[in-house]
Amino acid sequence: MDAISKVLDFQGEALKLRAERQRVIASNIANADTPNYKARDFDFGKALAEATGSGGPTPGSLAATDSRHLGRTGNAASTVSLAWRQPGQQSLDGNTVEIDTERARFAENTVRYEATLKFMNGQIKSMLTAIQGQ
Repeated sequence: MDAISKVLDFQGEALKLRAERQRVIASNIANADTPNYKARDFDFGKALAEATGSGGPTPGSLAATDSRHLGRTGNAASTVSLAWRQPGQQSLDGNTVEIDTERARFAENTVRYEATLKFMNGQIKSMLTAIQGQ
């Protein structure tokens, strides 16, 4: 059961981070006409590695000296460090949002979110089938 839990925990963290990235990209798109707005984003792979513990210790992480210790709870998406995105060409008003790039990233992130969700649904259906003995 531990292996199943790890897979679902991993996919759950991925969903949280995908949702946060969607929010960040949507914010960039919404501010495309705002003077001096700087487009933001984060490295999804790095954030996922930190959230799942495969990226080494993270700031604020707790050391577990006993297997019965509870881990820190919280939303991985709330600890994501956003970075300013460097534009290919900055607009005259100082805005760094490239609307076509943002829309493409938004669409790509949507597809990846849905794929992760479908994978999780498949895992859950498989477990239910095994439990019901069908």
